[in-house]
Amino acid sequence: MSTHPAGERTDAGRAPEGYDKHAFEPFAVTVDLAVFTVRDATLHVLLVERGEQPHQGRWALPGGFVLPRESAGRAARRELAEETGLSADTVAGLHLEQLRTYSEPDRDPRMRVVSVAYAALVPDPPEPRGGGDARRARWTPAGRPGPLAFDHDRILADARERIGAQLEHTSLATSFCPPEFTLGELRRVYEAVWGIPLDPANFRRKVLATPGFVEAVTGAARLTGGRGKPAALYRAGTATTPYPPLLRPEGRPA
Repeated sequence: MSTHPAGERTDAGRAPEGYDKHAFEPFAVTVDLAVFTVRDATLHVLLVERGEQPHQGRWALPGGFVLPRESAGRAARRELAEETGLSADTVAGLHLEQLRTYSEPDRDPRMRVVSVAYAALVPDPPEPRGGGDARRARWTPAGRPGPLAFDHDRILADARERIGAQLEHTSLATSFCPPEFTLGELRRVYEAVWGIPLDPANFRRKVLATPGFVEAVTGAARLTGGRGKPAALYRAGTATTPYPPLLRPEGRPA
């Protein structure tokens, strides 16, 4: 409760008297986005071709400057829509996770620029198109994207490690499967993100031993090729944080 009489103005929110806002060198704030999807059992990242200097013609992560009256999160969604042509509904429905802040003094040749990076996983996205200061946009296999503009190779590597950890401790992988899927299809999502092959029998044992991770679809099966019998179908369970977690094989990082 305020202790000031009604109508009395206070100094809350004002700069102190004598404060010189020009005493420090100004710098800009940008957002960069590492957006991933799984296509043809391969992890892909969304890239844009820069249409302006610096690094004109090179591929980079989507992103741009934060406007004066804009939060970093709002700027991230705006830039993603402007530079890729993804629909407003697609962008609004994305779960953007703040990755980290990149603030090396010489990361941008124009001026001192501090970037707030975000990571996201998108199931079954449409084909993007360029817009804003991006000539084109495309989904590119995450294992061979570069070299990218600015320090985006580093941001991409950090983001890939982050989503790899997410798959260990959440049920996010089921979002990249059809509503009803085989355990083989689920395993290929983990293999795509982690970049390593997994033993099918061991993976099956771990998934089925994790309560609430997946639920069997009674009486349903799907032919998966070859001469084997149809594979059982499953759907996502109710657990959002599987326990025990599905950890990557020890000593085999992505």
